[in-house]
Amino acid sequence: MQPPPGYFVPNGMVCRLHRSLYGIKQAPRAWFERFSSVVTDASFKPSDHDPALFVHTSPRGRTLLLLYVDDMIITGDDSQFIEFVKNRLSDKFLMSDLGPLRYFLGVEVSSTPAGIYLSQEKCIQDLLSRAALTDHRIVDTPMELGVQLRATNGEPLADPTRYRHLVGSLVYLGITRPDISHVVHILSRFVSAPTQLYTHLPSSLPPSPPPTPPFLPLSLSAYFVFLESSLIAWKTKK
Repeated sequence: MQPPPGYFVPNGMVCRLHRSLYGIKQAPRAWFERFSSVVTDASFKPSDHDPALFVHTSPRGRTLLLLYVDDMIITGDDSQFIEFVKNRLSDKFLMSDLGPLRYFLGVEVSSTPAGIYLSQEKCIQDLLSRAALTDHRIVDTPMELGVQLRATNGEPLADPTRYRHLVGSLVYLGITRPDISHVVHILSRFVSAPTQLYTHLPSSLPPSPPPTPPFLPLSLSAYFVFLESSLIAWKTKK
């Protein structure tokens, strides 16, 4: 960092910041500490499972507040306390109330009498447009069954940025599309050094049937977890 124009700093001296500046390494930590202190004063407690999730419980019900950088969701069955929290946050921060949740971090939220539905359709369409894959035809199996992929297959990509971007976006799509977890897991193995052979693999998003399990010796045990017909988790153990 350089001192602002017109401000002279003698050699061997540094400036002491009274407030964190946006963009420096300490800024996210300072912001979270400040926000945590405000919601803690409002009787929230951080969750043991996620430090960015704050929980408030009272005889009137439970209220949940989830923070992601400077975006947040407030939900619960204590409408009176929710209104109190929004007023408290508005007093401490410059905040905009966007109303009922409809879109958050690429996830579309629809509330109906039958329940709450999550969708990433817009995120998928944007991803396909950025990757220039809108003209690709949809197939039933994104990967051939029983295919053996190795890091040494094909010529290394000169710039693996596009491949890494596609795979990272597919990982995020697993929020609402756990049926592609197996395929994304395979593609993630090659993000460090992808080759030209794998550039065509992450080009479709329909569910893929599980590969045929190989023959297992009697000294191994294994289990597989399926979502309908799609393999999403597995483990083998000697």
